[in-house]
Amino acid sequence: MKDLFYAIQDFFVDVAFAPLDMLRFLELENWFLANGVNWLFMIIGAIAMVYWMIQLKGFNDNNEEDKSISSHSYL
Repeated sequence: MKDLFYAIQDFFVDVAFAPLDMLRFLELENWFLANGVNWLFMIIGAIAMVYWMIQLKGFNDNNEEDKSISSHSYL
């Protein structure tokens, strides 16, 4: 059983996270390139937020939302 956990450790240390190790060495040369993964996530998040706001505006313009004062029957 111990060999199984060592195999999992070897896979993640030597194979799965190898690209991230390369980014650590790039940090000394180019900060923007080393943080490319972070920039990618920020761009995806910004695009998702803009898409979500456009969808909310579309629903608001069509008056599809129930804007009554009490949204639940028990209120």
